[in-house]
Amino acid sequence: MTLDKYRPLADRALEPFVEGADRIGLSPNGVSVLAFALAGVAAGTFYLAGATPGWYLIGALLVLLNGALDLLDGALARRQNVASTAGDLLDHVLDRYADILIIAGLAAGIGEYALGFVAVTGVLMTSYLGTQAQAVGLDRVYGGLLGRADRLVLVGVVAVLTGLLPVTIGWFTLVGWLLVVFAVVGHVTAFQRFYHAMGTLG
Repeated sequence: MTLDKYRPLADRALEPFVEGADRIGLSPNGVSVLAFALAGVAAGTFYLAGATPGWYLIGALLVLLNGALDLLDGALARRQNVASTAGDLLDHVLDRYADILIIAGLAAGIGEYALGFVAVTGVLMTSYLGTQAQAVGLDRVYGGLLGRADRLVLVGVVAVLTGLLPVTIGWFTLVGWLLVVFAVVGHVTAFQRFYHAMGTLG
């Protein structure tokens, strides 16, 4: 289950927005910073949602906007012919901090700090293995059970459901179970990417 394979389709759907952003003079790095800022605000709303579930709806919108802008910055860089390794580095660093903030906000909102720690390490290892493969001479790896696009969509869907109907199932709320998924599947995805890279190198 990975939505990253649909990146070309998403890029085509974003083309009007890329054209608009270029026309008004936005820079790719500026879009990356804006995406990160939205993730930070989303984290705050998820923290507040622990007491007032309606905040989850706002957080869901902010997370989905973060994902859209994450696609937009790269497409805009290519349109403006300013794609660079420095811009790619900035984008990846901000994405990782955005991931940390979003998951930390979700965990803090329900008071599940240990679970949040395991979830965020799974997410970071997934992303690390994807780019480390490129660092050793392979193509960047987007495969596995959960990529970043999958995670953002899941966060958005679960946040909407929780905002509309906060329920507890067994030990956790839906948000808690989402963190369990990120904790388990994140590390499995990281191993999948590691196995794929080692197999290619070997």
